[in-house]
Formats: sequence, structure tokens, C-alpha cells
Amino acid sequence: MDLFDLSGKVALVTGSTKGIGEAIVRRMAEHGAKVVVSSRKADACEKVAAEINQARGALVAAPIAANINYKEQLQMLVAKTREAWGKIDILVCNAALNPYYGPQMEIPDDVFDKVMAANIRSNHWLSQLVLPEMVERKDGAIIIVSSIGGLRGSPVIGAYCISKAADMQLARNIAVEYGPHNIRANCIAPGLVRTDFARALWENPDTYKATTSRAPLRRIGEPDEIAGAAIFLASRAGSFTTGQTLVCDGGVTIS
Repeated sequence: MDLFDLSGKVALVTGSTKGIGEAIVRRMAEHGAKVVVSSRKADACEKVAAEINQARGALVAAPIAANINYKEQLQMLVAKTREAWGKIDILVCNAALNPYYGPQMEIPDDVFDKVMAANIRSNHWLSQLVLPEMVERKDGAIIIVSSIGGLRGSPVIGAYCISKAADMQLARNIAVEYGPHNIRANCIAPGLVRTDFARALWENPDTYKATTSRAPLRRIGEPDEIAGAAIFLASRAGSFTTGQTLVCDGGVTIS
């Protein structure tokens, strides 16, 4: 049996119309899963889902727009996923934001709250919504896309780093509480990846060189390289891995 086969599984992936989330939803569909493409913009969801369905030659992707900041929209997202595919086997919490760049002690209260709500609370809410059915089936995988920012201090994106460290603890808590039900929860902690989210750090050649000069692999990552980690954690290949943070950063944190 293919350890990475996701046939018969349903994956709900937030923030999946671009960057890492898009790579994850496309690759999970390639590995046999039925998927939900979700972000705030309905037209973007429909575009990516249509491309996946065309590539697979079958209806395997459903577009469902939702704003992760509103619990009622997440409830709708989960309900519509079940309407489309009947269940949720894999939850990938990828959507996140970082609206502030500067000293942590100067971040406005409302911006701090916004970061925590989007990057932690929404993942907590989604987990609450999908865990009961996973418990009933005695099977499920929750994957949170965190960041190496959750492992390091920062003088300019402190609140974001706090939120990403909290995501790692959220995964550990779920792993401990729901492991007896055969449910696994893990984080992926990417380093710098070639996405629009991090464009300012790789688009300029001088900035790119400075950013990668101390990385053992001397380059940044590609979205598919993070998608590969998600496939591992969602599939039988990762069936004995839970409560972990899988760092995918080209070696930056060890150099």
C-alpha cells in the first residue's frame, strides 16, 4: 500500500487559494483526497477548485469561501464541507495574517488582538468543530501551518511569533487529549518560502542573498516542499507522528 495515499479522505484546507495553502490542496488532491478550497474570496476559491478538477478529470475539489475571523462563517464552512463530501478526515489550518512590522511593545491593542484571533483562535474554533466527528470515527489528522517564528525571538514580528508558538502548543494539547481516539495533531514550521506573503524578503536580489546567506541550503523554500510535509502528516506515512512541530526551513534554525 502507498504510505502517502489519501484516497477516500476529505481534506479541508484554509487559506488555500495561494502560496503554501494552494500547494497543499493541489497535492492532496493529487494523492487521492477530496478537498475543500477555502479563503475569503469566493472567486479565488472557485478558480483554484476548477483548476484542480480539470487537472484530476473529476469532481474532487469544492470551493467554499469563509472568513476565519468569524465563528459563524467557520461553522458554515464545516457544514458545507460535510454537505459536499460527507465528512472531514483532515483539517489543515493554514490561513494566517501578519499586519504589523515593528517593535512588539508598540503594537496597537486592536492589531495584537487581530493577530491572535486569526492565527490562534480560528484554529481552535475549527478544531472544536471537526473533532467530534473524528472521535466518532476514531480517525483524524489536524495540521496547523505555524512558522519558525514560533521558535525564535524577533524584534519586528513579535506578535506573529507569539501566535505561531501558541499554534504549536495547540497542536500538542489536541494530540494529548485526542490521541486515545486515534486522532493526530501536528504543526509544520516553514522558514522563508517563495509566497506573496513573504515577497518582500525574496523578490529583491540583495535582500534574498542576505536572507539566505546563513542557511545551509543557501536558498528559500518552495510551496510544494511544505505541501510534501503536509502529505506526510496527513497520510499513513505519518500515522505514528503526533504533537510535533516539523521544521521545514532549509536548516536556518540549526545554523
